Amino acid sequence: MKNLSDKNAVDGWLGGLAPVFDRATRILILGSFPGVASLAAGQYYAHPRNQFWPLLAEVLQQPLAAMPYPERLQCLLAQGIGLWDVIDRCQRRGSLDSAIRDARANDLARLQRDCPQLRRVCFNGKTSGKFAAEFSARGIDTLVLPSSSPANAASSFAQKLEHWRGIIA
Repeated sequence: MKNLSDKNAVDGWLGGLAPVFDRATRILILGSFPGVASLAAGQYYAHPRNQFWPLLAEVLQQPLAAMPYPERLQCLLAQGIGLWDVIDRCQRRGSLDSAIRDARANDLARLQRDCPQLRRVCFNGKTSGKFAAEFSARGIDTLVLPSSSPANAASSFAQKLEHWRGIIA
């Protein structure tokens, strides 16, 4: 039986998802690398216990979790928000960031060319947050958020939401 992420694996390497942004993107949310459920679905934050969509739904006051995935993405883009990950490809068993090996970063430098309106980059968790200094050095506002992952059970939804509201502050 094939692993759920085998369709994204080439020679033992897992490939990430395509970026979701456009020239009007002002805020970008960067994760680390998609989990197994997200890779299998071909959708950002597809694990049913990941709190990403419910958190953003509260922040934006939009019923994101109830929308079909393409409509979610369109809603984000309409609000000037994009999604991507800091890691383009890696080797990993399971979904935990701690299991990531041999990570290859995405070409984050392209963001200033492809997203000329970019003003803030928010990092979904500590792994992606390691890249915050790179953006701060370019004069872009950064915010490291508590991870929306189900593996981050140390914070309640309400505690996470308090920080996530800073996305559009």
